[in-house]
Amino acid sequence: MSWDRWYSIKSYLRSTLWLVPFVALLFYVVVIQALDWINARFIVIPLWPWGTSGAQRILETIVTLTLTFIVFTFGSLLVAIQVASGQLTPRIIATALLRDNVIRITVGIFIFTLLFSVGVLGRLEAEAPFFLVGIAGILGFASLIAFLYLIDHAARLLRPVSIVRRIGDLGCDVIENVYPDLFDGRDLHTDTRRTLNRPDRTILYGGKSGVILAVNQKALVKEAHRFGLVIELTQRVGSFLESGEPLFRLYGDAAKIENRPFLQNVAIGPERTIEQDSTFAFRIIVDIAIKALSKAINDPTTAVLAIDQLNRLLRKVGERRLHGDQVLDKSGQLRLILQTPSWEDFVQLAVREIRFYGAENFQVARRLRAMLENLLHTLDEERHSALRAELNLLDDAVKIIHVLPADLALASIADPQGLGAGFAHRV
Repeated sequence: MSWDRWYSIKSYLRSTLWLVPFVALLFYVVVIQALDWINARFIVIPLWPWGTSGAQRILETIVTLTLTFIVFTFGSLLVAIQVASGQLTPRIIATALLRDNVIRITVGIFIFTLLFSVGVLGRLEAEAPFFLVGIAGILGFASLIAFLYLIDHAARLLRPVSIVRRIGDLGCDVIENVYPDLFDGRDLHTDTRRTLNRPDRTILYGGKSGVILAVNQKALVKEAHRFGLVIELTQRVGSFLESGEPLFRLYGDAAKIENRPFLQNVAIGPERTIEQDSTFAFRIIVDIAIKALSKAINDPTTAVLAIDQLNRLLRKVGERRLHGDQVLDKSGQLRLILQTPSWEDFVQLAVREIRFYGAENFQVARRLRAMLENLLHTLDEERHSALRAELNLLDDAVKIIHVLPADLALASIADPQGLGAGFAHRV
């Protein structure tokens, strides 16, 4: 199986809900046979005190309960997804909700309990398999506890603060994986394309249109070294790619090389995923903030919660050494050219849209200022230029919007809570 297909399958399985229930079904097939064998050979003392008729009623009750739990869980989940995607952003469905292990495992417990109870119910004869009935009773009790826990967990999960924090956690993990080295005073970000001649060959993408999910850099570098080439990937991870668009530019003797070794090392999917896309967590959180700032929703406090996580993500990026567009082989030769985000890209993504939609709100303007000033005090001086540029733009926007001196003075205070914990007035 090619790398791109395998990666697409893994990405799909990470954000799917049916996998754990399916595993529970397979697990049931093995467990029921094993416990049936143990019951027939080793269990001689009845462990169920209520007889066959009582066992039947208990099993029927468990089946009814688990069916109710499953229907209620999936029905509530669909409603919750619709509400959360409408009030926050649709991009949290696959990124946060469907990846939640509590929901997956709980549904798996319900499915296993239902199948196990039905299987034991089918084995009731003149003498009930009391050992199996006892285990079914324990599973039914566990399902009831799991259902109550799921209700509490879902209520907490769907709060805006929980969603943005979860996305922030995922974003921090991705940033640490993509940028493992700490910042040492300079980034590797360059523009190698300006120094190259015209490409000797261009490879067009011929598959279905989609988004670049990930790139197998090691394999591409290996192929480039093998053929003595320099490979340029024309699109950044997270960009939309149409069929027929250029995907690779090859520099070197590439006339007789097949396209497949290159194309199969770029995974394409229907929507962006977070695994290799270092800016996607920023995009989701900014979407949540600007939707909260819309006149229809008018929830600036949620925007402030989003800025809290953007502050966290920007600090994480600012503390890391960002990649350049050059990837070298073991001998130090240039083999791969990638488009990568710069520090300015991260800062503009985190600040510009929120400032545009929220500068008129006291909470948002003050929290943005507090974030920028905090980063200026905590990050290396090499990071300050982009931050000062955004702070100056915020100053200009606040002066244009707030014509009353008192409002201008209030909006010009850095406040980590948005409104209520300002430090010092700025004139």
